[in-house]
Amino acid sequence: MNKRKAQIGFSQRIRLEWFEQTANLILAGNDKATINDSLKDLLQNKVSVGGKSVRGNREKVITILLKTWITVPRELEKLRDEGLEILQGLPRKNRIAVYWGMTLAAYPFWGSVAAHTGRLLRLQGTAAAVHVQRRVKEDYGERETASRAARRVLRSFIDWGVLNETGDKGVYSQGDQYPVEDPRLIAWMMEASLRTRVNRSAAIKDLLDSPSIFPFRLAHLSAEQVLSLSPRLDILRQGLDDALVMLRDLHEERKGRKVMSCGVFL
Repeated sequence: MNKRKAQIGFSQRIRLEWFEQTANLILAGNDKATINDSLKDLLQNKVSVGGKSVRGNREKVITILLKTWITVPRELEKLRDEGLEILQGLPRKNRIAVYWGMTLAAYPFWGSVAAHTGRLLRLQGTAAAVHVQRRVKEDYGERETASRAARRVLRSFIDWGVLNETGDKGVYSQGDQYPVEDPRLIAWMMEASLRTRVNRSAAIKDLLDSPSIFPFRLAHLSAEQVLSLSPRLDILRQGLDDALVMLRDLHEERKGRKVMSCGVFL
């Protein structure tokens, strides 16, 4: 697990409309300082009301929003830029897929909580917070910060409407699910999912049905469609009906290693 994937980072309960507001501010052409000030105004009466701490929860929320949309790692800049382009052509009700994908890519911890939640929902129809937290701690270590952050991500899922509370405390059921038919958006979400994976590659069918995107039902894409839709994805064919999707930079790196191992330098 690389450094970014080993970090928790996402430690606050974040409402969907805050992600939407941040994206809208970027699309309107605002710079980082203006967006930061706008978010402070937006959250003034919603988070850390009356708090005096220099790094209170409000500032942590803003940091998460900025790192998802503005100060993203360099490897995510093109993904972010395309995500903003896609947003502009989507009805508001369908934009949640882009918000989810960008959060997934920027914060692999979000993806870990989502994946364990999605698996439990598929296995038994519900997901208990205690079971999700136990599995997350297996990924991130036996530390209270991981358990506490997982709780806040789960509360975010509830705020986003993709999990529902049941009659049992701390036990959740599947919330809203969204069909995704737009091929470009599907390819984009596949890349977002790959960005969270240690090996940065996966079979097409696994990406389309990943538990980390449990709120979405992605339409099928062929290997040819993936290649035509994303300049950052490549395909490694493993058989007639099986293809591995990988990040293009990883594929180029692997091909370079193969050439060098043969004693040929280009």
